[in-house]
Amino acid sequence: MSFACSRRAAIGAAISLVLAAPARAQEVAAGPLRISAAWSRAMRAGGTGAGFMTIRNTGSEADRIVAARSPAARAVELHTHIREGDVMRMRPVPAIELPAGQEVRLAPGGLHLMLIGLGAALERGGRVPVTLVFERAGEVTVELHVESAGARGPAQGHGH
Repeated sequence: MSFACSRRAAIGAAISLVLAAPARAQEVAAGPLRISAAWSRAMRAGGTGAGFMTIRNTGSEADRIVAARSPAARAVELHTHIREGDVMRMRPVPAIELPAGQEVRLAPGGLHLMLIGLGAALERGGRVPVTLVFERAGEVTVELHVESAGARGPAQGHGH
């Protein structure tokens, strides 16, 4: 009985350590493209979420994101923010350019993905798969780490 109790305690402690450990940085490679720091904010079901990340093009040729999709949303659109007078407005864009040898950040207040018609709530600590469609590199699936609703960037604990 003592062995069984100590074994259960050891297993429980190991599970607690795994759950408490910060997630490792996820960098996805697609040819010369390196995608990292992919994240989103918590959002209610039926709402519209956003996706952010950093994409580094280490190659000698430009590429671009021409589409995106996710099983978590009815539609995914490529967006940017533009200033109209004193008002910032979001607008869809046909593609997100990835110049050769440069880094492009999808971030709040700039280029980003819009996750329209969420089928379920995006809850802090969760992950959302998104498939990016590149003109040259093809399709690449990344996971957005869900941060708090008011987050301004990916949590440091995720190693991003």
